[in-house]
Amino acid sequence: MTVSIDTDLRDLSRQRPEWEPWLAVVQEVLRETADAKWDTVIPDRAEALESKAPLLAGAPIAIESTWLRRWTEQLMRTASRSGTEKMATLKPALQAPADTLPLFKASLCLDEGALKQIALICGADPDAFQAVAALLPVPFLHACNRRWAHSLPQGWVEGYCPVCGAWPAIAEVRGIERGRYFRCGRCAGEWQVNCLVCAYCGMTDHEQLVSLIPEQGGTTRVIDACKRCLGYVKTFTTLQASPAAKVMLDDLASVDLDIAALEHGYKRPQGAGYRFDVTVVDKITDKIFFWRA
Repeated sequence: MTVSIDTDLRDLSRQRPEWEPWLAVVQEVLRETADAKWDTVIPDRAEALESKAPLLAGAPIAIESTWLRRWTEQLMRTASRSGTEKMATLKPALQAPADTLPLFKASLCLDEGALKQIALICGADPDAFQAVAALLPVPFLHACNRRWAHSLPQGWVEGYCPVCGAWPAIAEVRGIERGRYFRCGRCAGEWQVNCLVCAYCGMTDHEQLVSLIPEQGGTTRVIDACKRCLGYVKTFTTLQASPAAKVMLDDLASVDLDIAALEHGYKRPQGAGYRFDVTVVDKITDKIFFWRA
């Protein structure tokens, strides 16, 4: 991780000392995203995709289950040491870990039902297990974004990420031109969008789109919301794009905006914006695991 990211983590820890257990998990994830081994897992994207499909849709993924298991245990162990009651229930999952391939796929596809079932089998608290498991594929997704950032589908107008299909975590209004970009909280991808459009339902009627401005922070931190679907995106005015590793921290650091949005009746949709099929091959055993989301 860069010095800037480390500084941001320390600042967040000072501002929100109660977050230290979770920030330790986030730090572990951000450190892992820099590991070059994930670049070897990126699938080839040779075939043409239908116009609304993200690049990861239908991709064959070859990954060594041995080091995938090590990464899973490393992340779960960090979370279980947090000192919180729910996170402590992850310890049994370390003694009897689930098959890493279906766990990785359920996490990648944001399948809450499958994650809950795996949590029950492991004897872990479902909420804590899902929160941590959702971070398992983040290093892989960051690697995919690094490789595919310059080969995104032309004219992408969807509200979900063109790389992994997730909904945006934040939006950035950049520079003098004030171009609006959505940022993915999972792969850190970015895509430029119309200044007046709802990410979730595509609404473009300015009378149905509102901006909530907090009492503190001026107009550089606002909540862009839609009256039709009641979805919202946190929007920041900035000179340039945040580094990939910082997107997750920007999302965390602006939790006050999330609270304000909820208080006004707005919320983020659950799950992914686009569901797709993937095939996973264990590089060592050639075992194939097929997932239909």
